[in-house]
Amino acid sequence: MRAVCPSLGKSYPAVAKTANGRFSEDESFGSKERVLQLVIFDVDGTLVDSQNFIVEAQRQAFLAHGLEPATRERALSIVGLSLREAFLEIGGPDAPVDSLAQAYRDFWSVNRHNPDYADVMFPGAVDMVQRLGKRDDILLGIATGKSLRGVTHLFDLHGWHDLFVTIQTSDNHPSKPAPSMILQALADTGIHPDRAIMVGDTSFDMAMARSAGVRGIGVSWGYHPNEELTGAGAERIIDHFDELLQVLDGALDGAKS
Repeated sequence: MRAVCPSLGKSYPAVAKTANGRFSEDESFGSKERVLQLVIFDVDGTLVDSQNFIVEAQRQAFLAHGLEPATRERALSIVGLSLREAFLEIGGPDAPVDSLAQAYRDFWSVNRHNPDYADVMFPGAVDMVQRLGKRDDILLGIATGKSLRGVTHLFDLHGWHDLFVTIQTSDNHPSKPAPSMILQALADTGIHPDRAIMVGDTSFDMAMARSAGVRGIGVSWGYHPNEELTGAGAERIIDHFDELLQVLDGALDGAKS
């Protein structure tokens, strides 16, 4: 049995919607009282080290408007926000934010196949997604400030279209840290908030998780320092993807006890 993810128009393994995240004996996974967990990943700074592209795309957008580009540190501090909010944060209320955002998109369209700006996966990211995607007690989702086109491009490169059951992007949601993306992911899957985890690298991800009532797990290799993640509500900060398995298995063991 298959279901269609509306955002990508792809088919995925069907997800039975229940209030407590459990499948009964006759539902799609065929296991009595199997406890499910939804793991929602951010993309930039969490799965993908896209900092060189982000900084250069911002720089080109500002230069095209005759404006002084932000420093690298400042440019990376707003990763996770949607483009309009990011340029508003950097450029201020008088900046031509819509035009800047379009210039950023234009740079992406021209350079997305340029090897100098290729998406570089963080160590362990590809293996972790593949491992979790094979488990029948885990559902995978995306909640990102990236555009749908960007997510589709990433999935095309890595063959991930069949692994994620819910995809939430900036195209259809207010910017992080609004909880809209996570709330829609929960609605798509029927998973209760206490069976969901948001994995991200920024304070925006952690604040979004807290607002949506799900656990926030921060990663130390991204674009915001650990103290900002903790201050925004991170329950735990991991230094390697293997630690995520410990978090997930501990949560599932607790749910079964």
